[in-house]
Amino acid sequence: MTVLSDADIQGRITEGSLVLDPFEAACLNGGGYDLRVCSDIHIPPARSMLTASLERVELGDDMVGTLHIRSSLARAGVIASLAVIDPGFHGQLTIMLYNSGVEDFFLKGGERFVQLVIHLLSTKTRRPYEGRYQDSKGIVERRP
Repeated sequence: MTVLSDADIQGRITEGSLVLDPFEAACLNGGGYDLRVCSDIHIPPARSMLTASLERVELGDDMVGTLHIRSSLARAGVIASLAVIDPGFHGQLTIMLYNSGVEDFFLKGGERFVQLVIHLLSTKTRRPYEGRYQDSKGIVERRP
């Protein structure tokens, strides 16, 4: 698989095969895009919480995304439960953050918190995502 560069991401957004909305050019980096948290969060030590990305992500049928916590959060003791973003997924992403540190952790809405790395598949998938989290808005609790 090939990882999209900042230029590739920008090109895909321009042509419409990738959506990161609202897009902020300052969030682009050499090998991905930093997603921003949708609202202010406060996580006491030894506690977890769900939060959502500010951005709506729409991947084409030839792309898969992986998420990585930003190192600045990891250095503060924040751990994230991160998943693969399937080809064809559309929606905001819900992410669980856990504060393993000894101090309260705060993020302001709009701050960068995870990096999205986008990989190109060798061919378009035959089974784009059609699961229960398609078109998610805001924080979405587990759906049985």
